[in-house]
Amino acid sequence: MDWPAEQIQPLLAAGLRIGSVDLKRPWSAIMSADAQRRAETVAAAAEHVQSVASLGVTNFFCVVLPENDAASRRENFALAVEGFGQLAAAIDGSGARIVIEGWPASPPHYSSVVCTPETYREFFTQVGSESLAINFDPSHLVRMGIDPLRFLAEFGHRVGHVHAKDTLILPEGLYEYGNLQPATLARPHAYGGHHWRYTIPGRGNAAWPEMLVMLKKSGYAGMLSVELEDEDFMGSDDAEKRGLIASREFLESV
Repeated sequence: MDWPAEQIQPLLAAGLRIGSVDLKRPWSAIMSADAQRRAETVAAAAEHVQSVASLGVTNFFCVVLPENDAASRRENFALAVEGFGQLAAAIDGSGARIVIEGWPASPPHYSSVVCTPETYREFFTQVGSESLAINFDPSHLVRMGIDPLRFLAEFGHRVGHVHAKDTLILPEGLYEYGNLQPATLARPHAYGGHHWRYTIPGRGNAAWPEMLVMLKKSGYAGMLSVELEDEDFMGSDDAEKRGLIASREFLESV
């Protein structure tokens, strides 16, 4: 979470490595249409980044979510460029990076404005700062129908952190419900939709051996952080432990 430096210091002192810390919330206010609110949020976020980065923790996680879901994507994208551009300028030179995850956000708006190759590419171009990077999570790409390998071929050099999570496309669900509307009668999966669900690495459709090779060739030397959102391994401490251990064993095997 967006913990301050004084809460993070004891974890580091205990010998733990930290892959990422959340960017100070509310993320949506970074792209507020209110210039004063935007500026105040950026200043608070930059102060938090610089404070935590002084401890050697340099990845700050966020999703680029608008304050106004009803505005057009083009309008919200322009506000994101403005707000995150200000934030990038404020933290340049600190060694910190904002690692943006391509979660498309929730229905009905799916309002995240940086989650596809089109938007990552244009966002990096317009902001023009190396302080912006990618939190690579192939599970979101798979569920959106975007090829993670092609994504890494284009953006691998911008990956600052990796979530080890997968998505399984469910052919029967795809036949029954399609991929546009929610089901009328059926309930969705606990961590997913009607024709897809999140899984631990190796139990979905992502090509992990190929992805790991591409990440290594692109120079990535960071963590593979298991984001446990698999309904087969949730509901109890024992189940979650089994999911984490199975994830580790799979990743070590490829």
